[in-house]
Amino acid sequence: MSKLVTIYGGSGFVGRYIARRMAKEGWRVRVAVRRPNEAMFVKPYGTVGQVEPVFCNIRDDDSVRAVMMGADAVVNCVGTFAKSGKNNFEAVQDEGAERIARIAQELGVRRMVHISALGADADSESLYSRSKAMGEKGILAHFPEAVILRPSVIFGTEDGFFNKFAGMSRLGPVLALVGGETRFQPVYVDDVAKAAVMGALGQAPAGIYELGGPDVSTLRELMHQMLDVIRRRRLVVNLPFGVGSLIGWGFDTLQAVTLGLFSNTILTRDQVRSLRHDNIVTEGAKGLADLGIKPVALEAVLPEYLWPYRPSGQYAAIKESAKNFRKT
Repeated sequence: MSKLVTIYGGSGFVGRYIARRMAKEGWRVRVAVRRPNEAMFVKPYGTVGQVEPVFCNIRDDDSVRAVMMGADAVVNCVGTFAKSGKNNFEAVQDEGAERIARIAQELGVRRMVHISALGADADSESLYSRSKAMGEKGILAHFPEAVILRPSVIFGTEDGFFNKFAGMSRLGPVLALVGGETRFQPVYVDDVAKAAVMGALGQAPAGIYELGGPDVSTLRELMHQMLDVIRRRRLVVNLPFGVGSLIGWGFDTLQAVTLGLFSNTILTRDQVRSLRHDNIVTEGAKGLADLGIKPVALEAVLPEYLWPYRPSGQYAAIKESAKNFRKT
């Protein structure tokens, strides 16, 4: 009988890459999500019946336990950017993570991998960063042999970072930023998946790993790199943090007064707090190199998925090459 892994949030951005790799390793994969009907795309990752989406609410003990029964390993990829509502920072990233670890220990699961984030800090002014740190603390209290991964901003085809800014660049001649000089170390989503799979297979020693790509760049530099890829010329403007806080407050207030009908996915006050601090791997921290993983560079991947944002889309390269022809 092949081994079984339960991946909480396995249909999300990072989770789907982990699910695909675990299936290739020959494992049965149980993808635990809130809406299984929207996660059917994971089924072809393996043979018939090998990868199955199942319902789970990580705010409920019985729900978490039911999808973990019989699992040899668990991976938690569930995260949120919502500070309010039922699935807020505390409920998902703190209590939810702790619940998964506690039940994994109770059921005798052999291995656990948790996707956290760079910047996780119990003393941070950011609620998001504090909840990530508390989640790690809860996990280690119940499952001290867990593998915890802290990635910087993650890039890849389905990312919510470069896709978001590339979409914004189509709205006008100015691309406004907050934290333009804040440094990031973008890491490729499949590199994170490789690390997670190593943890699930027992090929990575227990501990905390900080994951970053080969290059460190400011947010402003990343935006210029993105604009080069999508062939757009925009004025990149770095707004002061004070202005960013006011903008975030305005969007947060709009979400509150509309009772969530407007979802603030643009800029929150908590994100502004996070942007005040660099998001790079700490010197001396364990990382991809310790796992034998050579990180993929940003420039090798961005053109593969950002081309739809070019003015000419898929025909941009053809039009550019046509300019090289001389009229005879």
